[in-house]
This record gives sequence, C-alpha cells and structure tokens, in this order.
Amino acid sequence: MFRTRFGCDPEGAEPMTGSGSHRQYFRLTAGDRSAVGVVGTDVEENRAFLTLDRHFAARGIHVPEILAVSDDGMCYLQEDLGTTLLYDLLAHGRESGAYDPQERALLCRTLAALPKIQFEGGAGLDWNVCYPEPAFGERMIRFDLNYFKYCFLKATGLEFNEVRLQDDFDRLCADLLEDTGDTFMYRDFQARNVMVRDDELYFIDFQGGRRGPFYYDVASFVWQARARYPESLREEMIAAYLDALKAYVPDVDEAAFRDRLRLFVLFRTLQVLGTYGFRGYFEKKPHFLASVPYAMDNLRALVRTPFEAYPYLNGILTKLTTMSQFYETAEDRRLEVSIWSFAFKKGVPVDKSGNGGGYVFDCRSINNPGKFEYYRQFNGMDAEVIKFLEDDGEVFGFLEHVYALVDPHVRRFMERKFTHLQVCFGCTGGQHRSVYCAEHLAKHLRREFDIRITVTHRELDIERVV
Repeated sequence: MFRTRFGCDPEGAEPMTGSGSHRQYFRLTAGDRSAVGVVGTDVEENRAFLTLDRHFAARGIHVPEILAVSDDGMCYLQEDLGTTLLYDLLAHGRESGAYDPQERALLCRTLAALPKIQFEGGAGLDWNVCYPEPAFGERMIRFDLNYFKYCFLKATGLEFNEVRLQDDFDRLCADLLEDTGDTFMYRDFQARNVMVRDDELYFIDFQGGRRGPFYYDVASFVWQARARYPESLREEMIAAYLDALKAYVPDVDEAAFRDRLRLFVLFRTLQVLGTYGFRGYFEKKPHFLASVPYAMDNLRALVRTPFEAYPYLNGILTKLTTMSQFYETAEDRRLEVSIWSFAFKKGVPVDKSGNGGGYVFDCRSINNPGKFEYYRQFNGMDAEVIKFLEDDGEVFGFLEHVYALVDPHVRRFMERKFTHLQVCFGCTGGQHRSVYCAEHLAKHLRREFDIRITVTHRELDIERVV
C-alpha cells in the first residue's frame, strides 16, 4: 500500500506504541514521506474506524486521512499526524497539579471542539457500523456496573447487600438512559486520543464510538482520574464546552446540564474503578492500583453532595472513600499546605515540618467584630461573624492580596515537588478575623490546586483535614 501510494518502498518501519487494543501500528518512512500502517485484529472494528473516519473528514472534523485499505480489510494506511499528543503537552500540569495558562487554553480548546464531533459527526451516520454496539444502552451500563461490583468492590473486602445495591444500580441505569440523544459518543475521549499538529487538534482512536449522550464524553475527559485537574480548571473546561454546545443546543439549561453531567461522572468513576480493579487486583498490574487513589479523590468530591436517588449505593461509596488503603499513593506525594489561625499575644505557630518559611498575615487591619459584645460569643465560622465581615467588605481586598502571594508560591512548590508550606493568620484573639481568613484560603486552594490542606484554629482547639 505504501508503494502504491508513494511510488517507492519504505526505508523504515518503526513500531509505534499502540492503544489499549491488540492493533499494531508502524510508522513507515521514505525520505520526507511518511504514513502510519495499521494491522488490525477484527475486520468489523477496522470497518467501524474507517467508516467513521471518512464520515468525520467529510464534515470538516480533523481526523487522519485514510490513504489505503487492504482487500481483506485487516490492514490500512493512514496519514501520519506526527508524534505530539495532547497528553504529552500536559505533562507539566499533570505531574505538578498546577496547570499553566497555555495548558489550560489547550484543554479548553479541546472541550470546545467536542460538540462538533458529537453533533456534526453524528448527523447522517449509519449507527449500525459502530462496533461492537450501535448505541449506548442497558447492556453496556450493566456490564460496567457489574465490572465495578465484582472486580473492584468485592476485592476491597467491604461488606455489602448485593440485592439492595442492585436495586440502586437498576435506578441508576434507568436514569442514565432517560435521554440518550442522537449524537456521536466518542466513548474514549481523553488526552491520549487528541494529537496536535501545526497548532491544530486532531482526533484518533474513535472506533469504539456509538450513538449516545454527549454528557458521557465530557465526564470522561474532565474527570480523567490521573489528570488531577483542579476544580477551577474543570469549571473553565465545562464553560468552554457549554459555550460551543450553544451552536447546536441554543437553549441549553446549564443547571439541568450540570445535574445530568454529575450522573455520568458517577457512572464513569465506577466504570474506571472497575477497570483499575480488574487490571490491578486480578491481572496484578501495579500501575492500575497506583491510579486507584486518584479515582477515589474524584469519588470523595462527588459524594460530598449525596446521591439521594441511590441511598444504598451512596452509603457504600461513602464507606469506600474512608478506607485507608485508598489514601496512601495519591495523597502522600502531594504538597501539604498547613493553614493556621492564632492570637498574636500567644505567639506565632511553630512550623513543625522543619521547612520554615511560608507566610504570617496580620488580620488586625480588618474591622474587628470582637470589639462588639454581641459577636464575642461567635467565631469566624459562624454566620453572624461572616455576615459582619462581608457586609463591611474590607476582608475581600485583604484576601485578594493573600491569594496573589500564596498561589504562585503553591504553584512553584508543586513544580519543585516540595512537601510543605505553612500559612498563618493572626489577629487579636484568634477567634474572628483570622479564623474567617484561614477558612477562605483553604476553600480557595482546594478549588485551585490538587494538594493536601490542613486547617488549625489554635485558639478554638480545632484541627481538620480539608
């Protein structure tokens, strides 16, 4: 096929790293000419990819051009898009947990490109060509939920009532199928399946796609476990997707979209844990077990707001997130920021990490609620004090300056893989202003960074992990 296309034999045939399947990839080169040769294992899977690729290309979606196909359909030659994966361009952010503006912009561009694949890619497509199923359906959902139950949940040793769990699985399945839409569901939409050439995004490995709900791909990409996207970046990506979605769904209800998306994030998280369990517990591949705590971090964030429609499942998942074995790998390597509130008259808190440095902020420039008798019975976590400080407004400007100093410090410490940073807020009695500021810095950092955060209110004798 290479000879027919380019008029010469290839001078080299370099094996390439393949995807999760058994397909084999080779980069064939002759001088300045190159192409990717693919040897498939299933003619129907090959047919699905080739048909989808040509369908997408005809609609202006950036996919590799098909150059030739063997008579038996088992091999094909496709355009060489180079070697730059989106995944590789995100290495700095993935390793540090602090994504820079260029990485954030790339991620938002990727999400903004997704609706075109889903809506224009699905228009006029013969769904029967999709492999192995034409549509997202009940069988697929039940396969994945059982995968989670038998390959992960049972392997943890956590006791559960299988009948009650199945009742909630049935309800979840029905809810996921409530509105499947008439769009293309990529199914494996992730950074390894997006390539960048000449600053343009190209999409590969979509042969497992089918008709299905567009929420699935957003959940798959934005909540990819090991990516460690901070909450603020997730919000940016969702905003970019919603903005692009309006070209196809002009009257999209953002609140309803987020409610439904959350359901698919839950399903994808269970699906991922099932995969990690099978590959790790049963196939004994440690890389997958090392990924479990990252998926557990996603699950912890999800169950902070209970899934009331699935009470038994929600209870089981909450218990899972408290099991100590799921903290060890992901959290121990992250930067820990210790945030303190204190009274200056009792001294500045000692940095027990031994690192020294960090910040001590003096909150006494902010109007003090403690000078009024009524507020002395409350502290900076109580609604009465919060209202006083926020109505007054001085605290907002103070905290903006704090964030502007602390954020770059956290980002640099993460890049350099430092383990600890301490930030202290002091005021007259350590009860009101310093407590409020410590709490708000903790919320801000949790939203911006994938780090460990502890908050200690020394004068209130309160210590907690955020």
